[in-house]
Amino acid sequence: MRLLNQSGPSEGLRNTVTRREMLALLGAGVAGLTLPRGAWAQDVGSGPRRPNVVVILADDLGYAELGAQGCQDIPTPNIDSIAANGVRFTDGYSTHAVCSPSRAGLMSGMYQHRFGFEHSSGPSRYAAPNFGLPRSVPTLAEKLKAAGYATGMVGKWHIGFKEGLRPHERGFDYHYGFLSGAHPYLPDRYAAYNEPLFRNGEVVTDEGEYLTDAFAREAADFIDGSKDKPFFLYLAFNAVHSPLEASRAYEERFRHIGDPKRRTYAAMTAAMDDAVGRVLGKLHGHGLEENTLVFFYSDNGGPTPETTSRNDPLRGFKGQMFEGGIRVPFMVQWKGTLPAGKVYPEMVMGFDVHATALAAAGSPAPTGAPLDGVDLLPYLLGRSTGRPHESLFWRAGPQHAARVGHWKLVRSPRDGANDMLFNLADDIGEQHDMAVQRPEQLRELQAAYDAWDGQMMPAQWVRQDGRTQGGGRGGEGNSQLAQRFRQLDRNGDGKLTADEVGQPALFGRLDQNGDGLVTLDEARTALGNR
Repeated sequence: MRLLNQSGPSEGLRNTVTRREMLALLGAGVAGLTLPRGAWAQDVGSGPRRPNVVVILADDLGYAELGAQGCQDIPTPNIDSIAANGVRFTDGYSTHAVCSPSRAGLMSGMYQHRFGFEHSSGPSRYAAPNFGLPRSVPTLAEKLKAAGYATGMVGKWHIGFKEGLRPHERGFDYHYGFLSGAHPYLPDRYAAYNEPLFRNGEVVTDEGEYLTDAFAREAADFIDGSKDKPFFLYLAFNAVHSPLEASRAYEERFRHIGDPKRRTYAAMTAAMDDAVGRVLGKLHGHGLEENTLVFFYSDNGGPTPETTSRNDPLRGFKGQMFEGGIRVPFMVQWKGTLPAGKVYPEMVMGFDVHATALAAAGSPAPTGAPLDGVDLLPYLLGRSTGRPHESLFWRAGPQHAARVGHWKLVRSPRDGANDMLFNLADDIGEQHDMAVQRPEQLRELQAAYDAWDGQMMPAQWVRQDGRTQGGGRGGEGNSQLAQRFRQLDRNGDGKLTADEVGQPALFGRLDQNGDGLVTLDEARTALGNR
């Protein structure tokens, strides 16, 4: 059997190999893998074993939704253990305020704006033809695979739908999950959903578990099959992204919570925490904890009106450039190497995970496409006394933000066209705009943002959905219904919650599929306005 495609160094196993065969092959070693010249000087089997890398990414998890972050109503002991056994970042950021671009920043190790990945796709059937992480930008998986690592991804991809852009074609030996931005959690809803589950490019039709549990199973199996050599596992949950769906067993844990939406959200969070516990338990069971670098963070802030995910004490939520949209729970452990229980106050960002993983693996720094991410290990170990970043930047269409030291610039057209200035050192909730009082500081941040912006590529696509039908923002997108939809859509995610609609009877009529969200297509169908 031919195991590897021959079209390039980033391709994975052929789709025809079964899951059982694939995991067995992962356990058989990498002796047959030819490394690119200069990619890794040391033989895979010689010298001290390089550390495994596990990156766990939550979806839409708010800043205040873990016990380690102060949450009181949802126990998260397994995720909290990462902070207890390692380092918790108070000022950890995602590279964007929504899912897809943030994930591109992680996989590329740089500002995704450098290659025009500024917006999400919308549903895959509407996505712009050029949507996806370009083949010219190598992924973290491709780099670690070239260095001799076994590579596995479980969960949500959302940075490429077309052939050549899928996980098993971008450096992952094994992928189980879905390609789009959202997916149901309950098995009886899988078959009717437009976005299928895949195993290395092949559609999966027999999944019978709650999706978060299924992802835990697949991640644990990957560790079992790869434990005898260095491996990279990217576990990208769709929890706790909508739709709000939990199994009955998890709902029962939180029957004391009166708000049904919050109850389901709590149940989903607990399922994710148990899944993380299953992965950490595998590492412990195989004696790998002291040889595994484990990161956990969220792709963006919580969408509070949609799911109840809180970002206290931060202002704003997913989709916004206020802290609540971009500052996220962020932690790392490497037992025996990193200090336990450390709280780190300096700015870090999602692309630092990429750079730190490469450094820990001993993989050469890239030459053609330098990283924006920084290796955090010297800072966490006290070998570097400065800051990983003096400044960080964000851009999403008309919105943008810049943080330089404790000062932060925010441009949010929905909250006023003028630039706002905040001192996060004494105003973490961004309640006191200092733009008028500190004009020199404002100009300094504006100049810093403009300099950064001038190095970035313009957005290569805009988010597409039923409003645009795959082409621009004209036509039906200008209808009265579409305009009203956009007015109600406070967080700009293309979906309306019951709170955003504000009329329970109307919402019930509009919510055609009963998932607790209304798309413009559903509204058009329900109102006969197509």
